Amino acid sequence: MSNPDSFIDEVTEEVRRDKLFAAFKKYGWIGGLVVAVVVGGTAWTEWRKSTEAAQAQAFGDAVFAATEAPDAAARRAALAAVPATGERAAVLNLLLASDPSDDRAATIAALQKVEADATLPQVWRDLAVLRRVSLQGADLALTERRGLLEPIAQPGRTFRPLAAEQLAYLLVEEGKTPEAITALQALTEDQEAPAGLRSRAGQMIVALGGTPKQG
Repeated sequence: MSNPDSFIDEVTEEVRRDKLFAAFKKYGWIGGLVVAVVVGGTAWTEWRKSTEAAQAQAFGDAVFAATEAPDAAARRAALAAVPATGERAAVLNLLLASDPSDDRAATIAALQKVEADATLPQVWRDLAVLRRVSLQGADLALTERRGLLEPIAQPGRTFRPLAAEQLAYLLVEEGKTPEAITALQALTEDQEAPAGLRSRAGQMIVALGGTPKQG
């Protein structure tokens, strides 16, 4: 290649680089914006999921605590005080519509209606199962109660610790004290379990003759 040709190629390459650099300066912010949107969108999605999970847990805990009130008037007042909109309001209204002290059969039927409603998120159906198992107690065969609770006790389910606690009580009912203590001990160390639940588990261990591990 002659020197003139080489010179022309060098100039052409330099012009190409200049144009590329100019284009980068002019449009490079688009790439940065895309990256920012992707990263920001991912962070927003994770924050939203975390927030929704926390809100669901708080709502479920409030509803479950309200349904454990000592009498119908107290239960209705406690349920009515739970803030809820949309699907949560539907579940809340269903629970408010009946009370075991007034009509136990109607309450059980209302809970089963929630359980069977595939349009509702799993979290509300799980809550209905927990409430029904608590309400019916020994009226349900132990194996049936275990079959209802075990899916809810799986990792990733919102009310996993609460279901695990109920499963531990089934072990107590069966007379399997060592296994129950082991299950309850796991709950005292479960950081996803509410403080009140961990405290109850520790108290039950003591009542069963065991010694809770010191954290």
